[in-house]
Amino acid sequence: MPPPSRRTGWLSLPHLLGGSHRGPADAVPAVAPCPSVALYAVAPLRGVEHLVLDDLAAYADDWGWVVPAGCAVADSGPLDQSPAMRAGWQRVRAAATGRLVHGVVVPSFAHVAYRAGDWERERAWLLEQGLFVVATDPTELQAGLTPEELRA
Repeated sequence: MPPPSRRTGWLSLPHLLGGSHRGPADAVPAVAPCPSVALYAVAPLRGVEHLVLDDLAAYADDWGWVVPAGCAVADSGPLDQSPAMRAGWQRVRAAATGRLVHGVVVPSFAHVAYRAGDWERERAWLLEQGLFVVATDPTELQAGLTPEELRA
């Protein structure tokens, strides 16, 4: 397992594996030697998006994941806005559809979709695309994709 990030102490991916302590290669579909990920967050105010994205970038770097150009995306505003209305989330979806990324790193699953119905739709779409999603917030550990879902 990589060392904890200097920016956060959160390592949520092993918990998505049912408590095992295997490395990230065991959790990520074997599609490339170094999986690429999109970073996505919703910042409460304009102008501070980079603060959240910096933490996500450090987390991805700790796992050896690559963030392609243009795939570190943040929207600003309230979390309860529909994902369909967020320009940044639509950019992440376009990167996923174009097979530029193999996963998405978010601070919390609420950044993808705040409402349960919206989350289920987005989660189903992510699964259809073969993507994994990781939340760096330790309170989100049980809400991620299971290994069975990753293989689906």
